[in-house]
Amino acid sequence: MGQDKVYERFDIHQRIQHMGMFTSFFVLTLTGLPIKFEQSSFAQGVVSLFGGFDNLFYVHLLGAALMIFVSVYHLIYLVVVPLGGKRKSWAIMPNWKDFNDLFQNLGYFFGFRKEPARFDRYSYKEKFDYWAVFWGMFIMGGSGLLMWYPQFFTQFLPRWVIDSSRYAHTDEAILAISAIFIWHFYNVHFNTRSFPMSKVWYVGTMNQEEMEEEHPVELERMERDKNI
Repeated sequence: MGQDKVYERFDIHQRIQHMGMFTSFFVLTLTGLPIKFEQSSFAQGVVSLFGGFDNLFYVHLLGAALMIFVSVYHLIYLVVVPLGGKRKSWAIMPNWKDFNDLFQNLGYFFGFRKEPARFDRYSYKEKFDYWAVFWGMFIMGGSGLLMWYPQFFTQFLPRWVIDSSRYAHTDEAILAISAIFIWHFYNVHFNTRSFPMSKVWYVGTMNQEEMEEEHPVELERMERDKNI
């Protein structure tokens, strides 16, 4: 019975934004690592697949343009959705429950508590994912644009800022790649509940059993509101 009942997690706009974000991320990872590690045999192999460095760099810029577009799309979505009559949600904002859930889970993992934390709309892990991307986009996008249009930005900024943007860009990229492929992939796709992949990113829904396990506090509130 619980398998048949579904609850919306992400609407079509959120799913399109997520697809655009991870598509651009994979493109930028594949084309960006050879630029950072240009002397490695790996880099030379990838460059040859694209038929030369110019082609690889062009694809990298296309991936960057897509990621910036998706980010702007998301910011517009955050403003437009409430204007369209849909109630604005602050559920993604960090709060004290996240810290309590973290300590509850740590106690559970180390055997000091019998039950894991019970999550609401978003767990502290999901909020970390979201905000890491959110602030990371300003660093990646900002530093990338500085390198993309140096002649323009040197009219307003000293040259050392432009030169430093390369280090900010590449270091943030390595941090983002590590976070996505280790933290995000395990928590969302490779854990024992979802392996080999969570389907929420493209179907946008969870069944009742999944909600009871992953977002029981939200499920209880939805059922309570429905009965009022």
